[in-house]
Amino acid sequence: MALAAIALGSNLGDSLAIVEAAAQTLSGDPDISLVSQSHWYQTVAIGPVQPDYVNGCVVVKTRRSPESLLQLLLAIEQQFGRERTEHWGPRTLDLDLLLYDAVILQTPFLTLPHPRMAQRAFVLIPLAELLPQWVDPLSGLTILQLRDRVDCSGVSLIANPSCPSTPPNPHGFRTL
Repeated sequence: MALAAIALGSNLGDSLAIVEAAAQTLSGDPDISLVSQSHWYQTVAIGPVQPDYVNGCVVVKTRRSPESLLQLLLAIEQQFGRERTEHWGPRTLDLDLLLYDAVILQTPFLTLPHPRMAQRAFVLIPLAELLPQWVDPLSGLTILQLRDRVDCSGVSLIANPSCPSTPPNPHGFRTL
């Protein structure tokens, strides 16, 4: 079984409910076992003017190949009403395969590690909760080191009464 990290995001509809349901949908696949799930964060959108996002990450163990896992993620996005009309535009659900073991891969449809992961606080903050010492196979840096190199402003922890534990907060993230 491979270990994979997946980013979840939404900024249309009931985004918190959507990302939580998407995480549950992933864990319902017979070839996937949910290992851990981050807290959720509100994030200022990148790209055209649009609502803020809810973002988080999950770590899974899977028997699926990277390509098969990507196809499942795309199918789950469609199940939740994802429409690809505008590059970096608003979406009901965005699922990105970030890491798959230490695999480095570049095909027309999939690049691993995710090509923009190391520049995105909204990915690195929740991912550092789960895998702070995972080494990015491209840079040789840990996820925690990558997180510490990005601007973390615009990312706020969403308080969740059903999950009272708080993740490490060295950057002073606001809690909503």
